[in-house]
Amino acid sequence: MVESGDLKNATYDVVPLRLAIRAMRDNGYKNAAYAIAELVDNSVQAGASLVEIVCKEEEELIKQRRRTRVREIAVIDNGIGMNVETLRRALQFGVGERLTDRSGIGRFGMGLPNSSISQARRVDVWTWQGGSSAKAIHTHLDLDEIENDEMKEIPFPVERSIPSEWTRVSRSVARATSGTLVVWSKLDKCDWRTAHAIFRNSEYTIGRIYRRFLEHDHVRIRMAAFSESSTTPHFEEFAKPNDPMYLMSGTSCPEPWDQVPMFEPYGEPDVVPVRVGESEFEVTIRFSVAKKQARELPQAGGEPWGKHAANNIGVSVVRADRELELQSGWSIGYDPRERWWGVEINFPAALDEVFGVPNNKQSAPGLVEFAGATLDQIAKKEGYESAGELEESWTQDDDPRLVLIKVKKVVERNLANIRKTLKAQAERSTGKRRHEDPTSAEYRGTIATENRKEEGHRGSSDQDEQLPDETKRIQLADDLQRQGLDRQEAESRAISIVGDRTKFEFYEVDLTTAELFNVRTRAGAILIGLNTNHPGYEHLVALLKDEPDSSDPEELRSRLRNSYEGLKLLLEAWARYEDELDDGIPKERAQTARLEWGRVARDFFR
Repeated sequence: MVESGDLKNATYDVVPLRLAIRAMRDNGYKNAAYAIAELVDNSVQAGASLVEIVCKEEEELIKQRRRTRVREIAVIDNGIGMNVETLRRALQFGVGERLTDRSGIGRFGMGLPNSSISQARRVDVWTWQGGSSAKAIHTHLDLDEIENDEMKEIPFPVERSIPSEWTRVSRSVARATSGTLVVWSKLDKCDWRTAHAIFRNSEYTIGRIYRRFLEHDHVRIRMAAFSESSTTPHFEEFAKPNDPMYLMSGTSCPEPWDQVPMFEPYGEPDVVPVRVGESEFEVTIRFSVAKKQARELPQAGGEPWGKHAANNIGVSVVRADRELELQSGWSIGYDPRERWWGVEINFPAALDEVFGVPNNKQSAPGLVEFAGATLDQIAKKEGYESAGELEESWTQDDDPRLVLIKVKKVVERNLANIRKTLKAQAERSTGKRRHEDPTSAEYRGTIATENRKEEGHRGSSDQDEQLPDETKRIQLADDLQRQGLDRQEAESRAISIVGDRTKFEFYEVDLTTAELFNVRTRAGAILIGLNTNHPGYEHLVALLKDEPDSSDPEELRSRLRNSYEGLKLLLEAWARYEDELDDGIPKERAQTARLEWGRVARDFFR
C-alpha cells in the first residue's frame, strides 16, 4: 500500500520526457536534406563563410555482399562559435538565442535538437571561440541515455579536443579561430544510406534553399565523404546555386545554361505592402520565362537543361532570402510547358505568422491554402458569403492576411498571361520552316493565293508585297506587338513571315468582341488573330493544336471526336445566323457571302 507521504513527494511530469522526445522525432522534416539545412541555417546565422557537410562511411557485410553505409554525418563551420551557456541552450528544445530575432533566417530555437533527432539518436557538438579548435568545448544529446533515465539535462560542456578524423577531413577546423562541429551518429531515421544518395538528393535542395547566399559568395557549402579506413575524402564538391527562376549565372543548370541565365525577367517585380501593427513590410513577387533559345528545340524538355527545369516546377516561396519550399499548388498540372516559367514570392521573417511558417521552416501553409482554393471557397471557410465580402472585411479590419489575397491575385494574373504566351509560341518550336513544309496551311494558302491572283483575283494586301523586306519586317513587328505579342515574339514572327514569303500568319489575341477571329492586312501579309477568349478557341483550335501528353489511342480518338463536334457547332452557328436574318437583302447577302467563301475555300483545299 502506498503511503500518502509517498504520493505527495512523487513527481508527475506534465509531459514525460521520453514521450516528448519520441513525438519531437516526427516533427515533419521532408528528408535528411531539409534536416541538414537547419544546421546550415545556424552556420549562416553565425556568420560562417564556409560550411562543410561531411559523411563518414564504412563497409559492412549484408547478405554476403559488402556495402558502404553512412555511419556519421557532420556539419562544420567557421562561424563565431558558442560559449558554455549558449552551447547548452542550443541543445535545449525551444530555448534558442533567436526566439524573437526577426533579422535573419533563424528564430525558432528548435533547429539543432529537432533536426538532429529527426535523423539520429545521438548528436555531439564541439565549438570554440577566439583561438585554436584544440580548445573546443563539447557536450551532447543522446536519446538512449534519455530513455534509460541517464540524461535529464544537457551535460555541462567540457574542454575536449575535436577527434582527429574530423580535423583532417575538414578545410576549416584547423585554421579557423572560431567555429562549430555538429556530428550525428546512431543514424536510425535517415532514409538515404550512402553518401552518394545523401549528396545527390541534397545538392538540388541545398543549392535551391541557399541560392541567394551562394550567388553572392556570402557562404560556400562544401560536401565531402570519407571512409573509416582513410580520412582522405573520396568525394568532394561545392554546392552551386540552383535557381528555379533561372536568372542567375554560375548555377547547377547543365550546359550551356550553367554560366548564363536560361530565363529572362517577365515584367517588373510586383511589390505588395502589408501592415502588421504599427510596422510596414513588403512582399516582393518576381516572374521569369525561358528564353526562346532554351525551349525552341523540338525536344527541349528532353535536353539536360529541360530535365533540370522539370525538377524545379512550382512557385518558390522565400523567407528572408532563404527558400522555404517550391509550391506546386498553383493550378499546376501535367503540362511540359510548366517548366518554362518561374515565380518567386519573397517576404521578411516578420511575416511568419501571416504566412503560417512552422518551426522547421519548410513551408508557408497560409499561402498554400490560398494557392489551392478559389477566393469564394476561402471566404466560405472563413464564414463569409463571398470573396468580395471577405476582402472588404479584412480591409476594414487591417487584417494582415489581406496580403495573401493580393499575392494570390498577382501570381494568378501573371501566370495566366505567361501560360498563354508559352502556349501560343509552342507550335513554333517544332517542325520545318513553313516554306519548306508543303502540308502546312500557310504554305498551301500562299500557293492558292498565287493561283487566284493569276486568275485575276486581287486583294487589298497584294499592293504592299513590293515593299522592301526591312520595311515589311518593321511594319509587321509593330502591328503584331500592338496586337498583344511581346516584342521578341513579334520580331521573330515578322522575320519568319518576310523570310518564308508566306501570305498568312496565325497568332493568338485577347479580343473583347464576340469574334472567333479577326483579319488584318499589313506589309503584304494577311494576319489572322485567333480570339483566345472565344469558347470556340478552346473547343476547336486548342483541341487540335495542342500536342497530347501521351499517345494513348483513347485520348486521340476523344480529341478527334470532340474536334468534329466543335466543327459542327461552328457550322450550326452560321446556319442559325442566316436563319435569324430577315428575308430579303440581309439574308441574300449572307447566303452570297457563304457561297463566295465556299468557292475560295475550294481553291485553298485543292
